[in-house]
Amino acid sequence: MSAVVETGLEAVPRRQALATGAPTRIVAWERGVAITREVFERHVRAVAAALPPAAYAVNLCEDRYRFIVVLAAAAARGQVTLLPPSRAPAVVDAVLAEHPDAVCIGDGDLLPAPPAFWRLPDTLGERDGAPLEIDADAALLIGFTSGSTGRPTANRKTLASFVTSTAQNVAAMAGLLADDATTPVVATVPPQHMYGIETSVMLPLLADVAVHAARPFFPQDVARAVADCPRPALLVSTPVHLRALVQARDDDRTFAMPPLAGIVSATAPLPRELAQSAEVAFGCEVREMFGSTETCIVARRRTAIDEAWTLLPGVRLSPQPDGTLVDAPHLAVPVTLADIVELLPDGRFRLCGRNADLLEIAGKRASLGDLTRKLLAVPGVVDGVVVQLDAEANGVRRIAALAVAPTLSPEAILQALRTQMDPVFLPRRLRCVASLPRNETGKLPRDQVLALLQG
Repeated sequence: MSAVVETGLEAVPRRQALATGAPTRIVAWERGVAITREVFERHVRAVAAALPPAAYAVNLCEDRYRFIVVLAAAAARGQVTLLPPSRAPAVVDAVLAEHPDAVCIGDGDLLPAPPAFWRLPDTLGERDGAPLEIDADAALLIGFTSGSTGRPTANRKTLASFVTSTAQNVAAMAGLLADDATTPVVATVPPQHMYGIETSVMLPLLADVAVHAARPFFPQDVARAVADCPRPALLVSTPVHLRALVQARDDDRTFAMPPLAGIVSATAPLPRELAQSAEVAFGCEVREMFGSTETCIVARRRTAIDEAWTLLPGVRLSPQPDGTLVDAPHLAVPVTLADIVELLPDGRFRLCGRNADLLEIAGKRASLGDLTRKLLAVPGVVDGVVVQLDAEANGVRRIAALAVAPTLSPEAILQALRTQMDPVFLPRRLRCVASLPRNETGKLPRDQVLALLQG
């Protein structure tokens, strides 16, 4: 139930603008065109009027600006946006099964198309109307993430919580965001991910930031998007993308990155050596953010020179036997994470590791136990295990699997897994064997598993 404000006559919801700032403030750049808050709101009203009736909306838009428009339009219609942990058909279907009164919205054709699919028009209409305001304490979106059990858990977020966390994020990015001008943002992370929501959706809605609509992937695409911006942009990225950018600069003399205001990284631990190389390569600070779907961003550090993390204002950590309890102004209740931390005398903390079963790749989380369960659920697989390999020379730790499946080939097993798990967690090496080297208690010694995978 949403919070209300007592007026003396009746209880009314607390209203909050979906976008702040002057009507002429630029919120996005799409195909070289600057989109002001006024035009954005006209687009939102037109889309909201056209949306099919539903209680929920699954936002599958690839274009970042259109994702923001659909998010705001759904909110204006009173629809709660659902963000599945993956776009895999089976994962989307699972979320829809729990929320049958939902419409799936995309900005392009999807094959296969999910149930109740509605395609955004190629050309967005415009519509006049009242200012865009919603109940600040009602659910704006629900982000799903796999916890230590591997079962997706729902994380409800309100506009009020994002208003608070966005103010914290602006403070965390002090020195990277311009004080006297709109800062462009180019992001390589998907808008459906919570890190992407915070940095490339909520910042342009609630701060003096304008986001580039594209989601560039290859280094040249990133450089072109940065070049599209009218002034140095803040690059919102991940360690995987940063490594590719640094390698492109080292290996390709034709690659040139325009000046950057700074780089923000999250979704996976950023090696200090990579942070240092990126700062040298692109002549700007690399600032790493620490957070999760459950908590949003709660800490920051300059990884090139700092090992310890600095908490954002009002955030408190309490070590627990199974992880760390996080309390923050934007959280309705404290949240326990699987991360193990060491609190330092100066108020900062050191990250010591995670519960061994939990994986985080490309900003997405899963557990080895749940991935193994999906492998064992494939018809024809009688035994199997999914493991994360030791780090390679470039720091990448790949997923691998062993399967006992007398009637199946590795290709057939992978084909079955593609409908059940996110592509980033698909085993990059899958070997079929006659039996697994289980010990007397049924456990699998890691060294023997790795030996079989190498065989």
